Formats: sequence, structure tokens, C-alpha cells
Amino acid sequence: MGMVEVVGFGAAALTTVAFVPQAVLTWKQRRAEGVSLGMYVVFVLGVACWLAYGILIGSAPIIVANVVTLALSGFILAMKLRHG
Repeated sequence: MGMVEVVGFGAAALTTVAFVPQAVLTWKQRRAEGVSLGMYVVFVLGVACWLAYGILIGSAPIIVANVVTLALSGFILAMKLRHG
């Protein structure tokens, strides 16, 4: 693995892990009043596009990061829709 991939995976890890505290808090409290529905809808769609892009160019850091980010942000969005 070259330096470019190391930097890519590092960036992917940091930006993906940033969603864990919000997901955990939303899960524990079973509420999502402070979460913006519009922001998460747009964000989830954007992450899905990044995932498609990563697949199309064959970039492992982009694919891995966006699979995990899509799962976390999709979970938060689902909690927002369910628990408002």
C-alpha cells in the first residue's frame, strides 16, 4: 500500500468515525430532535454518490469509508424519521 492509499484510508477513518458519537447518542436516547432532516437526506444521497464514484474508479479508501458512513448516516436518518 502506497502513501496515497495510507492518506486516503486515514482521511476515510477520521471522517467516518466522526459519525459514531451522533449515532450512539441517537441510539441511546431514542430521539433525534436536534438532527436536521433536510441535511441528513441530502448527506445520505451525497454519500451514496461518493460510494458509486468509488466503485466506478475502484478506490478502496473511498469505497470502505462510504460504505461505513452510509450505514451510520443512514441509521441516523432512519432514527430521525422514526423518532423525530
